[in-house]
Amino acid sequence: MTVYDVARRLPAIADLRDLCRSLAMLDAILSPDWESRYYSFDGAWAEGQEMASMRNGSGDEYSIVFSVAGVYIRGFGHESPMSPYGHDRQPWPGVIDDVPDVFMPLVEEPAFTDEDGVLAVTACLWRKATDDQWHHGTIDFPPDHADPDGANYLFQLLVDRSPEAFQRFAEDYYEISVDLEAVRDVYALRPLDQELVSSLNGEATLVDLARDISEIGYPHAS
Repeated sequence: MTVYDVARRLPAIADLRDLCRSLAMLDAILSPDWESRYYSFDGAWAEGQEMASMRNGSGDEYSIVFSVAGVYIRGFGHESPMSPYGHDRQPWPGVIDDVPDVFMPLVEEPAFTDEDGVLAVTACLWRKATDDQWHHGTIDFPPDHADPDGANYLFQLLVDRSPEAFQRFAEDYYEISVDLEAVRDVYALRPLDQELVSSLNGEATLVDLARDISEIGYPHAS
């Protein structure tokens, strides 16, 4: 799978935003330690912008910026043959060449570069608020690679949006049993209460999660 396949399988902007908030809330409940989390969501990342992110701690990551202009997605697979570090420290041809002007400030965003200003990107997608589909550049992918741009690994829970997919991920990553019905509830954005929290993590409380709930903008019981 490449960004071409991801573009065909991503949901509409509002649905993607809801999914990203659900992933972040689930990870916040399962992992009180922020540094150990895969998924996060910052509802006030910058003025007029929200950002969903994934980091696996081994160099693979994505950033999804939501704004009134639309959505910009940057993915970086650190072992991808399309990594700029194996290509004169420049993005692979076509990956960002066609990004619309409205999203160019995000392409060059310092948070998405290394300390030397190298753009950490192997996969890129975007969708303006007025678009009816996701877009990507025209790319000549390196041959003989099942996941040339890292998209298959990076975006797996964005294209397989089933609660079962998250359950498999979380049980493997956290090495715990994860309640599938509770995952379904969070995927449905059921307001968070202590019962739901406890079904996922018996040691977590709503008070503990207050900051995360606010940052994510996840609904909660009053």
